[in-house]
Amino acid sequence: MSEISASIVKKLREETGAGMMECKKALGEAGGDFEKAKIILRKRGIAIADKKSARAAKEGIIASYIHIGDKVGVLVEINCESDFVARNPDFREFVKNITLQIAAAEPRYVAREDVPAAIVEREKEIAVAQVKNKPPQAIAKIVEGKLDKFYQTVCLLDQGYVRDQNQTIKDLVQATVAKLGENILVRRFIRWKVGEALDGAQPPVEAPAQPVQS
Repeated sequence: MSEISASIVKKLREETGAGMMECKKALGEAGGDFEKAKIILRKRGIAIADKKSARAAKEGIIASYIHIGDKVGVLVEINCESDFVARNPDFREFVKNITLQIAAAEPRYVAREDVPAAIVEREKEIAVAQVKNKPPQAIAKIVEGKLDKFYQTVCLLDQGYVRDQNQTIKDLVQATVAKLGENILVRRFIRWKVGEALDGAQPPVEAPAQPVQS
């Protein structure tokens, strides 16, 4: 295998967020293959995140973001284990990217587990109705696929990352856990858009135009 250049290590670090030594090690394991090294780092990140997922995350920050034009606003709470990591620039950058994701992709829930059972059941009924003429053995698989698409639309962690559609927000969280060495949780968020209806409410009604007095 040829010597691994500093430039490819730097590129891998920029794309994955992993440390320089981790990137160099992954490239060595992959025989210099860039894409294989990315997969190695992603798997390693998942393994680290799984080990840390049971650890309490009671520190963190609340961050806000107002989109250009002042029509969309986001408020999010993201937790970590220590105040030290909460003040880390990489953690702050991660939080910023999450606020941008919420503003751009309009998720309604953090995770699949947060979607009310009644809404999941409604989506199942819609999916079944759409494929009722298919063979019975195929319906369950098709409905499962449609539910996955639904989750990828409304659940933040299932969404494709707007800055890299090859990874999900869950992948981004796991990579950040691996990089910072602490459990990280996206706990909750609120997204507002000017003029949108409140939950269970009708959109605001515009007042009729008044005649111009001559």
